This record gives sequence, C-alpha cells and structure tokens, in this order.
Amino acid sequence: MIFRFSLYGFLKNLRFFEAFLILALRERGMDFLGIGGLIAVREIASNLSQIPSGALADAMGRRRCMIVSMAGYVVSYLVLGLAANNWLLIVAMILYGTADSFRDGTHKAIIYAWLRQQGREDERTKIYGYTRSWSKLGSALSALIAAALVLASGSYSIIFLCSAVPAALNLVNLATYPRTLDETIQRDGHGLMRTWRHLRDSFREVAGKAAMRRLVADSVTVEGSYAAVKDYLQIVAQACAISLPLTFAVTDLRRTAVISGITYAALHFISSRASRQAHRFETRCGGTEPAVARIYQYTAAGMLLLGLTLACGSGWLALLILIALGVTQNLWRPIHIGRFDRDGDERRAATLLSIESQASSLATAIWAPAIGWLIDHLATTAGPPTLEQLWPIALPGLPIMIGAFVMHRKPALSRSPRR
Repeated sequence: MIFRFSLYGFLKNLRFFEAFLILALRERGMDFLGIGGLIAVREIASNLSQIPSGALADAMGRRRCMIVSMAGYVVSYLVLGLAANNWLLIVAMILYGTADSFRDGTHKAIIYAWLRQQGREDERTKIYGYTRSWSKLGSALSALIAAALVLASGSYSIIFLCSAVPAALNLVNLATYPRTLDETIQRDGHGLMRTWRHLRDSFREVAGKAAMRRLVADSVTVEGSYAAVKDYLQIVAQACAISLPLTFAVTDLRRTAVISGITYAALHFISSRASRQAHRFETRCGGTEPAVARIYQYTAAGMLLLGLTLACGSGWLALLILIALGVTQNLWRPIHIGRFDRDGDERRAATLLSIESQASSLATAIWAPAIGWLIDHLATTAGPPTLEQLWPIALPGLPIMIGAFVMHRKPALSRSPRR
C-alpha cells in the first residue's frame, strides 16, 4: 500500500499549471487583486465544503470522497484551460476548492488507518514523509514538463488541459484501494444523521482540547500564511528571467518558462528529500515539539529576509529564500500532521484534519487579495511589477514571527491521552 499511497501523491501533484498559475492568469489580463480574488474564491469554496467533506469521509467512506475529489479536479482543470471569461474561471476555482476539500485530510486519514491496521503507528512521520516525498517528485517533474509545454506552445493555456490526464489516472488508482481501509468507520444510524453527529463531536474535540486548539493555531500561522506567499515565486522568477542578459535571444515568456521550470523543479526535488528526512530532523531536535519550534524560527527568519531582499531588489537572493521557505514547509508538514493523529480521536481523523485545513485556508483567503491589492497599489506601470514592489508578500511572516518569539517560548502543551 505504501507504493499506492506514493503513486496517489505523485499523480496528484502532476499539476502542470502549478508553477505558472499566476503567470497564466496575468497572460489573460488579470491584475494582482483579481488573481488574489480568484485564490480567495478557491479558498472560500474549500472552506465551505471542507469540514462537511471530512465528516462525510469519516462517516460514509473515505475512498468514495477521494474519488469524488479527483473527478472534481478533472472538470476544474478542463474549465481552467477552456475558459473564455473570468466568470468561468470563478466556476473552475470553486470546483478546484471543493475538490481540495474532499481530498485534504482524507487521504492522510487513510494512511494513518492503514498504519494502525499494521501496528506501525510509531512510523507516522516516517511513512507520511516518504509518501509526501513522492508528491514532491511529482511536482518537480510537473514543473519541467510544464516548462516544455509552454516553450513548445508559446502559451500557458495548454498546461491546464494536460493536468486533467494524471488526475483521471489517479481516480482509477483511488477506486481500486482496498475496502478494508474504511473498517474503522462506524456505521450506526442513517447517513446524514451520522455525519451530523460526527461533525458535532469533532468540533467539540477541537474546541474542548487545548492541544487541538494549539495545533489548529499552528496551521493557521505557518501554513495559512505561507500558502498566500508561495505562488509569488513565479513573479520573482519572471523578474529574474527578464533581467538576464539580452544574449539569451528568446522571448520573455520562454525565458520565464525556463527559469520557472528549473526553479520549481529544484524546489520540489529538495522538498522531496526534506519530507523523507523529516523524521530524522524531528529526532535531532529532541522530539516533535522542539522540531516544531525550530521550524517556526526558520520560517520567521526566512520571511524577514525575503522582505528585505525584495525591498533591496535582490531577485536571485529572494528566489533562493523562497525555495528555502518551501523546503522548510516540507519538513513542517509530516511532523505537524503526525501531531493530529497523536492527539486526536482516530475515528474522526479526516474531520479533524479538515478543520485544520479549513482554518489555514481561511487565513490564505484573507492574505491573498490583501497582498494582491498592495502590489497593484505599488505598481506604477502596466507591465510586470519590479522586485521592490513585491515586498508585501513578506507580510504574512508577521504572525509567524509572533509565533516563533512568543508562543514557542512557552513550554509545549501536555499531550491529551488518546481515546
């Protein structure tokens, strides 16, 4: 099953548009506020369906919800590729966000259910880090293929359409998962009533347990903030590509495709290694909570340096810092997600992870349009923004700095006993 779990992540991350989403939307004439608004629509759609989808997954079948998610991705990618106006882009983003909500947390719950069946609960960080490393390899390959597609076609639209193919293959992979992975799900009562009770109990668990509230707050601070920043790697890469000597006798679009493709491939290759080594990093730091505190500090320092380098116009240095922040996130995620399985009720695993994801998505939905508006406000020309005008992307680092220097000076909360 580890191979199947890894294949899922690999295929899921063959999203060829990931490295070029903002650039593709800019090609269609959108300003940064509009792009931030689309990202907010995606996150709000994910929020509205996130927790109910997790409850449905726990109460009625995680495999089924994963299949629905992949089908939603296929339709979303096709609409993104074929959309002739912004209203269709909004529809595509709603489908995208909804598909995300049916997936996010649910597959992790499936992995942890399998680990419990195998008596390997103590390998949470190691196994999730391993499967996530394959996801990152998929992202790395995706960036290189996307760059080749853009170079060949001279446009970004094709990368949306091609992304539907691996999503369809993943649908088949998920549909053939063994049914035994749903054995921990309780089957008492009617479906809707069971889902409602499950959702209610999950909210009570998060609200009533200090350890769970702390974990959700960490997700909002670290992941919600970083998610609003990460796609601006494309704009920084574009600025670096345009600054290359004119001896690179190709169009700005093709230079940007090459630089972005190489940058994203490097980011995801290194991130793959980081995910696979997360359990060793956790051990070297002296345990889970010290590792979390260390990652807070690294991320806070990175965000501060990012703002300074952009304000000074140091594009290549800013690019390296953005890569470093992405790698740090891939140390963070396997460690942090294991905390939810450690402290939460395994019967509500997908729902608890959905609550976590919803909280961080809400932070992203707030940050994304705010950053876009600030960049548009600073821009003085109709072309790509200068590096100095991109400094607002470092603003989400403020809550991370607060978390690093205030919250994590306190002793770690004691773990609640598993039920």
